[in-house]
Amino acid sequence: MPARRIYGGIWAVVGYLLSPLSWWNDAFVNLPLAYLFASLVSLISHRLFAAAMVAGYWLTNVAGLLLMAKGTTQVLEPDAQRNRRRELWLSLAAATGYTVLVLALVRLGVLKPLSALVRR
Repeated sequence: MPARRIYGGIWAVVGYLLSPLSWWNDAFVNLPLAYLFASLVSLISHRLFAAAMVAGYWLTNVAGLLLMAKGTTQVLEPDAQRNRRRELWLSLAAATGYTVLVLALVRLGVLKPLSALVRR
């Protein structure tokens, strides 16, 4: 039982770091991962960079929520109640806001694939 809680705790922490529940993680975790993903995809086609950036960002958030859910079910008692519906809506709103920000930064030329930066 303690090993299961430790294992669940690790998954929950990794999930929290990737999830949209922590506002600060996007700048340090999700956006860099999405940027690397988009840069790799842009090696296939430069036009896919913006779409891959958004997809990578959303994938990191979804992965974070799933990992966090898996971890917390292993750590917490079944009778622990939280307002998950409210948390989900707040998470979706934050993720949507960051998505709009990422798209604006790509449109303004602030974010570019790594391959575009190397060519200079």
